[in-house]
Amino acid sequence: MPAYEKLRSELKSSPRTWLVTGAAGFIGSNLLEALLKLDQRVVGLDNFATGHRKNLDQVRALVTPEQWARFQFIEGDICDAAAGQRACAGVDFVLHQAALGSVPRSIEEPAASHAANVTGFLNILAAARDQRVKGFVYASSSAIYGDDPGLPKVEEQIGRPLSPYAATKWMNEIYAEVFARNYGFASIGLRYFNVFGPRQDPEGAYAAVIPKWLAALLKKEPVFINGDGETSRDFCFIANVVQANLLAATTTNPEALNQAYNIAIGERSTLNELYAALRDRLACTDASVKNQKPTYRDFRVGDVRHSLADISKARRLLGYAPQFQLGEGLDLAFDWYRQNVV
Repeated sequence: MPAYEKLRSELKSSPRTWLVTGAAGFIGSNLLEALLKLDQRVVGLDNFATGHRKNLDQVRALVTPEQWARFQFIEGDICDAAAGQRACAGVDFVLHQAALGSVPRSIEEPAASHAANVTGFLNILAAARDQRVKGFVYASSSAIYGDDPGLPKVEEQIGRPLSPYAATKWMNEIYAEVFARNYGFASIGLRYFNVFGPRQDPEGAYAAVIPKWLAALLKKEPVFINGDGETSRDFCFIANVVQANLLAATTTNPEALNQAYNIAIGERSTLNELYAALRDRLACTDASVKNQKPTYRDFRVGDVRHSLADISKARRLLGYAPQFQLGEGLDLAFDWYRQNVV
């Protein structure tokens, strides 16, 4: 039996208590949904800086009333150390997702990114240590690899950060290592590669590429591609990320602790290929977009040219086995995008 299937069965029969920071966000709300469907008890912490109440409402509609009753929400800021202590009290596992994402945002607002992503992270890490939680998993990023040109990306070889956002995620990994060394508090970092799926925010200046492009196609607006479109990414469907978090939090393998892992599918697609995949799917119900062309513009400052993950370490130590490739993930998410991005 695959490791994730076995874990889901075990959790169903023996519920635990989880804290999800950033529970109203894209990744956080998907973790919340998955945990509640497994009959877990969940505490959510969010200040709605980038998360949305509508995400919580959508999760509530997708679970049973009995499952929703197992959810306790705390409106609070991870930069408030006291809020972090309250949220971690009585919790078995922490899935720390709260952060200010986006490379462009961090370039425009480096102090805000540092406050949320470094000070906030440190507060939750310290609270989890103080409350003696059993497992601590945090969201790192593929941005860690910076200017390292090697492909595929392997965890032991990183470059220099290319943005304040990348620097904050590097600091997370440094602090996690320091807490393991000084306090004996174990954690696991997950370096996400271009996650996509339902409840991904299509609005605002820092919207992710898939919902942003799909919204533009639906509204017959220009789709802008930075550079020549041959920039490539390892796009990872949200269900794969949920799997990785649950496996990492509950691992009993001592070798798996105090490590960072690539979480992706291990395949890359160019932006041109992604655009074509979105356009062709939409064209099945709206033929008018079939010949719509993207608009190319300058490369964006701070962006990495190519990204591709080696996921063998996560496979070996965590039992991670991504179930959804890019096309499968787009098929599963497409109805949500079409109903929610306009």
